Amino acid sequence: MIKVGIIGSTGYAGQEIVRLLLGHKDAEIVWYGSRSYIDKKYYEVFGNMFQIVDAVCMDDNMEELADQVDVIFTATPQGLCASLVNEGILSKAKIIDLSADFRIKDVKVYEEWYGIEHKSPQFIEEAVYGLCEINREDIRKARLIANPGCYTTCSILSFYPLAKEGLIDMNSIIIDAKSGTSGAGRGAKVNNLYCEVNESIKAYGVLTHRHTPEIEEQLGYAAGEELKLIFTPHLVPMNRGILVTGYANLKKSLTYEEVRAAYDKYYKDEKFIRVLDKDICPETRWVEGSNYVDVNFKIDDRTNRIVVMGALDNLVKGAAGQAVQNMNLICGLPETEGLLMAPVFP
Repeated sequence: MIKVGIIGSTGYAGQEIVRLLLGHKDAEIVWYGSRSYIDKKYYEVFGNMFQIVDAVCMDDNMEELADQVDVIFTATPQGLCASLVNEGILSKAKIIDLSADFRIKDVKVYEEWYGIEHKSPQFIEEAVYGLCEINREDIRKARLIANPGCYTTCSILSFYPLAKEGLIDMNSIIIDAKSGTSGAGRGAKVNNLYCEVNESIKAYGVLTHRHTPEIEEQLGYAAGEELKLIFTPHLVPMNRGILVTGYANLKKSLTYEEVRAAYDKYYKDEKFIRVLDKDICPETRWVEGSNYVDVNFKIDDRTNRIVVMGALDNLVKGAAGQAVQNMNLICGLPETEGLLMAPVFP
């Protein structure tokens, strides 16, 4: 039985890790970390856990936690994991960090986009980007995982086969993405209040969103070249979900069958990536509550462009589900353990 500790267990992503691990036959949560609710019973924070989780919330003492567990999840704001991790902790427990602290390999880029000093740059090179379908073998050997962001997971997986096969002009990529409000976290913010969000949709972080360099870096690795793209996120009045619609110029005229062959080459055997049938567009409602990503594409012969589409649940495959998938890999377990739940509808 794998012993697990969660720092940040009372945020949306942290609670989702708890929910998933409660159905995992090989994992036991022994530390429910929460800086805001120390000594409060977990079910008092989340009423859905009444008579399910009776444990009391602990602090974020990673040193003490590392002596008690095999795996530590850090579902915390940027900067916290980097400020806590050290060699002694990593020698005792594997860390899966859901923040951006170890996702970007260039520390200057991280500090520029996130506006904070990186507290442990010595671990950046070692950290493995935890997009399981792309970095599976490196993840298996890692002790520090940088769990990808929700927008980035959907964006990268939607474009990956095209980038890998060199089918598109990488500098022509434009990504329009939409997210439910849980993507902003559980903290109280005026802009996320019901009356501010309901019956409205808005773009935010235009040209400045922090997931931009993460998407550029990972798609650049896939294509074997540096690139710059435009990424524009939008906030929509729903609880969960990411929908990505992306655009790029094709390098040459391609048929549906040729592009579909590229997607099948990389995703045919991937349990959690579903390439939809021709002309079916991904919808967030068909992935809600699951670890699945639905992707598809349409070719515009008139402009020689391709439109790619992807949908996922930002709290599952976009955060907690991917983190559990990473835990399964680094612990030598079946990758799908605890994650085979069907999407919830309605």
